Amino acid sequence: MVKKAPRRTAERILEVTLELFNRFGEPNVSTTLISAELGISPGNLYYHYPAKDELINSLYDRYERALNELLNASDNVRDVEDAWFFLHSLFELIWQYRFLYRDLNDLLSKNRRLETHFQWVLKNKTRSVKAMLDSLNRTGAMRIDSREMDATATSMVVVLTYWLSFEYVRDPRNALEPGSAQSALLRGAQHVLSLLTPYLEAGQRAHLQSLVSAYQTPSAA
Repeated sequence: MVKKAPRRTAERILEVTLELFNRFGEPNVSTTLISAELGISPGNLYYHYPAKDELINSLYDRYERALNELLNASDNVRDVEDAWFFLHSLFELIWQYRFLYRDLNDLLSKNRRLETHFQWVLKNKTRSVKAMLDSLNRTGAMRIDSREMDATATSMVVVLTYWLSFEYVRDPRNALEPGSAQSALLRGAQHVLSLLTPYLEAGQRAHLQSLVSAYQTPSAA
């Protein structure tokens, strides 16, 4: 039997770093803690990632690639159900890299590369949400005046970007723990889509409510 080759050290470092950043928050995780968690020497860690910012940037690059691929799916949203799953997928990706959103303002103030790249994230999220709204408009799932589309898309992006911060302030001890993921993501998707309620066709509005009821758990109420 052929043994699987061990994962490259650089890959293992990123995986463990992401787990620690998500669990404790990036400012509370040192490179010493990361190397201890991995069972490697600090020198081995520095060989692959000479500075903590390089770890952050590498994780961000992964997130950006996955986000770009996902945002391209917005043109395929035809109704409320498509929108629900598209937004839930976005929240799942945000959750996977939640340290970025938990500590966003702090990270941007310290990391120039993240500062500039996150402006790209906001622009592309907004572009994608506008594409989704335009698609829903074309299919008759909703009716929204073009003059209201920019403000609505921006409001949706604000909720998308800061929802986990709101969850964290709401319940700092538990909100970003793995056991809270499902309820937090469902609430986020529901609140983003609720911004469309005034514009939805009656049947689509009713279907949104049925989706919320079907997926809602007692802890998400």
